[in-house]
Amino acid sequence: MRELTDFNLVPADNGGAATLAFSGPMTVASLGAADTRLRNLSDSFNEIDISGVTRIDTVGAWTVWRLSRDHDAKITGCSDEAQKLVDAISKADSNAEDVRAPRLPLLTRVPAHVGEVMIDLGRGMLQVVGFLGQIILSAGTLIRHPGRFRMKALVHQMELVGVNSLAIIGLMSFLVGIVIAQQGAVQLRQFGAEIYIVNLVGRLTLRELGVLMTAIMVAGRSGSAFAAQLGTMKLTEEVDAMRTIGVSPMESLVLPRILATMIMMPLLGFYSAFVGIVGGAFLSSITLGIPFFTFLARIQEVVPLHDVWVGVTKAPVFGLIVALAGCYQGMQVKNNAEEVGARTTAAVVMAIFTVIVLDAFFAVFFTNIGWG
Repeated sequence: MRELTDFNLVPADNGGAATLAFSGPMTVASLGAADTRLRNLSDSFNEIDISGVTRIDTVGAWTVWRLSRDHDAKITGCSDEAQKLVDAISKADSNAEDVRAPRLPLLTRVPAHVGEVMIDLGRGMLQVVGFLGQIILSAGTLIRHPGRFRMKALVHQMELVGVNSLAIIGLMSFLVGIVIAQQGAVQLRQFGAEIYIVNLVGRLTLRELGVLMTAIMVAGRSGSAFAAQLGTMKLTEEVDAMRTIGVSPMESLVLPRILATMIMMPLLGFYSAFVGIVGGAFLSSITLGIPFFTFLARIQEVVPLHDVWVGVTKAPVFGLIVALAGCYQGMQVKNNAEEVGARTTAAVVMAIFTVIVLDAFFAVFFTNIGWG
């Protein structure tokens, strides 16, 4: 049977404070029940006698030293081994520092954090520019050596980015067209100008929402996939293995994804705008009494051709941003699987934010050149 630690209070002869006397082993295996009783001990004592202790380890020495510290009691009856352990523990505790991180005042902490964020943002922008430079160099290499271009990889990525997303983009655009027509009709009805719903739906979908909503959908669908795929390949050292055997990851992994997205974005944007117009025509034929085909024919009259070119011009730029964000974040994965998820989220946020900012610049630019 395992021997357990025991203790008892020995009253002083002169009626003063008692002595806490231990007996038996004081090890991690024997102190369990005694430690609970010691923590609930309310009697006072000014001396701790461990002369009856048969074995002692670090846990036992720490228990004795803790009692001595909390009750301001003197330790007696120490063997050489026990004395060494108690002295070591007392020195370690006296050298212990506050483990909490220093916290600056609020007025200092907030500007410091903002500064760190801005510095990280600047470094990130430089890294993205460097990554774009690598892409341009790889593209130049492929132009000089077209036989190295992976056409099958490009076609495969075009299928993943474009063909496989037709259903979800079509459904989203159809519903957006219905919403624009319905909300626009409510406002235009106040002025008896419901017929101008054709202008609203046509110009808004072809010029802005078609390509913008498509870019957001591609960022959430394909941009995140790029980051997750490349991040996993980095984590499993497949990218390093490709470099070892003389295959450029930029040429075989990054460029096909970027080119596929830039090629498919204009097509998807035009498709999204067309389906959005169909959605608006569908609602108008039901609620406004505008015949479906009359709505479509009217689109050709009220929508200027440059609105189509505005959407077509913005689409490849948005495609470049979405693919660049996904590939860049994926190639930055280094440490663990958790970073793959973080980089995937960062790719989507980075792509959507940049696309919306660029869309605002495009709106101002095209207005200034007379395409407003």
